[in-house]
Amino acid sequence: MRYNIGLLKGDGIGPEIVESAVRVLETVGKKFGHEFVFTDYDIGGAALDKYGIPLPDATVEGCLASDSVLLGAVGGPKWDTLPGNLRPEKALLGIREAMGLFTNLRPAKLYSALKDDCPLRCDIVENGFDIMIVRELTGGIYFGERGMREGKYGEEAYDTECYSRMEIERIARVAFESARKRKGKLTSIDKANVLESSRLWRKVVHEIAEQYSDVECSDMLVDNAAMQLVRNPAQFDVIVTSNMFGDILSDEASQITGSIGMLPSASLGETSRGLYEPIHGSAPDIAGKGLANPIATILSAAMMLLYSFGLASESDCIVAAVDKVLDAGYRTADIAHGADSLSTTEITDKIIENI
Repeated sequence: MRYNIGLLKGDGIGPEIVESAVRVLETVGKKFGHEFVFTDYDIGGAALDKYGIPLPDATVEGCLASDSVLLGAVGGPKWDTLPGNLRPEKALLGIREAMGLFTNLRPAKLYSALKDDCPLRCDIVENGFDIMIVRELTGGIYFGERGMREGKYGEEAYDTECYSRMEIERIARVAFESARKRKGKLTSIDKANVLESSRLWRKVVHEIAEQYSDVECSDMLVDNAAMQLVRNPAQFDVIVTSNMFGDILSDEASQITGSIGMLPSASLGETSRGLYEPIHGSAPDIAGKGLANPIATILSAAMMLLYSFGLASESDCIVAAVDKVLDAGYRTADIAHGADSLSTTEITDKIIENI
């Protein structure tokens, strides 16, 4: 099979980690008889420097013409003083919206080889945890009405949280289907004791739950969920929640795995085409030094093989290779804690050796 993959390398360490994932995909292609064709497109600060905007039309068109898209990272202090509409991060919202990507799948897994890196007590994570956070991606407060105005106490700013029944239904179905393929347990997180949008969220999730009698569904308020993630993360299987709550909770979940450099993500819509990216940032302070951990990006590529291309065996072989490398004690600087570490290229070589 031949697959056309758009590459959004972006800023900072983005080009390095995407190149590692490309090398891994090429190895998988040779092993299983697939051809992966890669095309670069500009996004974020790199696009700002070239074109004066963070998301050029040519990038959007290229991504829409691709079978799927792999993203590195965007942003950096160089562009921090720009207005909001020109910030590199604005491109992320734009490309997700243009591609119709309303679902973000963000796994948070504690690798047995990295248990000592977890900031939680050993007795809490003795048996590990494996959580899939399903975050709604194109609705809610990030896309609601916003602005500045004069209020009772002078200048004020406002952002509006708004969800339609359709938006909640479609993300709920994704979450229930995901739970059905895992342990059959779904936790819906909202703030229904305060927010009207959350009350609609809870109502619709309950209605969809009636169609999934094989999935255990429960509700949890977001403040309690934040506490439970550090109190007993193993209680969760699949979590479904809104855009803003998902943004916050998924970062918390990533931290308790021990390293943000290990975690991939997938953004999906109605078609098989998705956007795959590590959850960490551009880390401009280590860009070009060979210190970046490429594993999150490599695992994002594995998610692409599974969710966009339906290549389960190919995806599994990448995941297994990463496990073998970690179990053998190989580490990049972010997870080596002062011990000997491998460079970005060297750990990629080790993963390739195990495919």
